[in-house]
Amino acid sequence: MNSNKKIHFEISERKLLLRLFDTLLVLMVLYIISSLFDFRYFTFSKDNFIWSVVLAVYLNIFSSVFEMYNLQVASNQFQVIRSIILTTSTTVLFYLLTPIYTPVLPSNRIQIIIFFLSIFTTLLLWRLFYVFFLASHRFVKKAILVCDQEQLDELISGIESVDPHYKFIAFVNSDETEADSAKTFSIRRIPSQNLEAFVRKTSISELVIATQKTDGITVNLYNQLIHLLENGIIIREYTQVYEDSTKRIPVQYVSRDFYRYFPFSRSNQNHLYLLFSRVFDVLFSVIGLLLGLVFFPIILFGNLIGNRGPLFYTQERVGKNGEVFRIYKFRTMVKNAEANGAVFTTANDTRITAFGKFMRKTRLDEFPQFINILRGDMSIIGPRPERPVFVQQIAENMPFYETRHVVKPGLTGWAQVNYSYGDSIDDSLVKLQYDLYYIKHRSIFLDINIVIKTFSTILFYRGQ
Repeated sequence: MNSNKKIHFEISERKLLLRLFDTLLVLMVLYIISSLFDFRYFTFSKDNFIWSVVLAVYLNIFSSVFEMYNLQVASNQFQVIRSIILTTSTTVLFYLLTPIYTPVLPSNRIQIIIFFLSIFTTLLLWRLFYVFFLASHRFVKKAILVCDQEQLDELISGIESVDPHYKFIAFVNSDETEADSAKTFSIRRIPSQNLEAFVRKTSISELVIATQKTDGITVNLYNQLIHLLENGIIIREYTQVYEDSTKRIPVQYVSRDFYRYFPFSRSNQNHLYLLFSRVFDVLFSVIGLLLGLVFFPIILFGNLIGNRGPLFYTQERVGKNGEVFRIYKFRTMVKNAEANGAVFTTANDTRITAFGKFMRKTRLDEFPQFINILRGDMSIIGPRPERPVFVQQIAENMPFYETRHVVKPGLTGWAQVNYSYGDSIDDSLVKLQYDLYYIKHRSIFLDINIVIKTFSTILFYRGQ
């Protein structure tokens, strides 16, 4: 086999690499500065070990909030500089404001400037190195696709649009009965009988099987795949690659075998996890309602000036196990917005008032839903609840849509923090893929990730 493989980091490995090097390099630079210069604010010893721990925690939290581990941001030199500025500023600010677990504020304020510049410069140089070297095309992962030729372009774009470092360089048509020798393809086509020979002389990372027609896997092709597997070539199923790359469940490719690809998360029956979630829901809702009281005068005034009419708005939504409940929101549309019947909200919906747009962008209109959470209708995290009429319409066109209802709907969710607002069936499919991924992988760590991403959504004014 050709052993000249280029370096490639999986998406999860790249994020871990960024997180580890951010933390280790910052601590290392601070250690060097405190050892070589008269920098007394941040020093290293057994007695103040907690200082390093708190700094590492703050750095990781705010790096996540300001999207330092979003690979699209991390690979763009201009976007990552903005994130570094925000991350460094917020980390240093919080570090200075918690002197119980961090050093006492120095009398010499130059020490604070040195502290800030040390963190900022370290992150800047390391991340620019990542942009120009580690995130370059030299670290591309090459793969060969075994699929039906009519699905080729769709299958390729499904992965490469999310991970530009993943490249399909050739494919084998698994349905030779529909082969068209005159047709041109976006990548090289390999005759099925030549697959093993091609792999032996080409540097690839893995083979991906995407055919839904088992008849296309001939005895000859099957034997070649076995030989390649025995020689160390990684062979994976397309849905697995898709899920790992996109963090979505590709329901459009699994057909009737859906439940073979979709084992429900054990957390859905884990009583300790469910108890933790409920306690978290109650505590977070109480805090949210108290915080809502702070913003209430602003919302009331804005409603009187730019959104005259009832302050609150209720609507039927579908919850867990398909049960219908009434959701509470601050009204963001004109009165009688649905006088002609229920319709999807569009991106630039004229029914939304000027103040309503502000509330949607900042998520202030969602505050009354903490009441739904306290009542048990909803959770903080879960698929967003839809209206019964829309559920019926979408479910008729989209298999497995009602699988979303095996868990409580949420105030925020995996789909909301990963996908912009959409009002079409295609958008609903993408959001369903994200929702099913959450249901499949539901855990405390994924919940924390969603909470952090939600703060990013609010801070960067991306609500709808």
